[in-house]
Amino acid sequence: MQTSRTNIHISIRDQRLTLKEGEVPIRSYRVSTSRFGVGTEEGSMKTPTGRFRVAEKIGGEMPSNTVFRNRIPLQPGDPLPPTEDLVMSRILWLDGLDEQNANARDRFIYIHGTKHEDKIGSPASHGCVRMRNDDVVELFDLVEEGAHVIIEE
Repeated sequence: MQTSRTNIHISIRDQRLTLKEGEVPIRSYRVSTSRFGVGTEEGSMKTPTGRFRVAEKIGGEMPSNTVFRNRIPLQPGDPLPPTEDLVMSRILWLDGLDEQNANARDRFIYIHGTKHEDKIGSPASHGCVRMRNDDVVELFDLVEEGAHVIIEE
C-alpha cells in the first residue's frame, strides 16, 4: 500500500488526521494540535496551516514508546528531556510548501507520538500534531517520505 499517492489531511477544527489513497480515505485518527492556536511565527508554539510534505521519517527501527531528544532515541537510563511535550515512538518531520509555512522544518513541526494520549482529540500540543503511539506507528508504516500533507483550520 506504500505509494506516493498516499496523503495526509489534518483538520484542526475536528482534531482529526485522515490518511487518503488518492482521494479515498483509508485511515482516520484523532490527534492533538497546538493549545496556542494556529500560526507560523517562529517560537509561537502554534500549529501551522497549509501545504506540507513529509521531509523525513525518523524512528522506524525503534520500539513504540521510545522517547526522542533532538530526533535521537534516548537509551534506557537517559534522563528525560525537561519538557511536557515528549516526542515519542515515531517522527514525521514536516517541510512547509507555502510561503507562509516555509519555516515549518526549522520550527521542528512533526507528527509524533505522545505520553499525553488522554489529551488526544483536544488542542494540547506545543505546535506539533500529536498522535497516540500505536496510531503514529501505523501511520509511519503507511506513508513514504515526500507524502503530501494538508493542515487546515
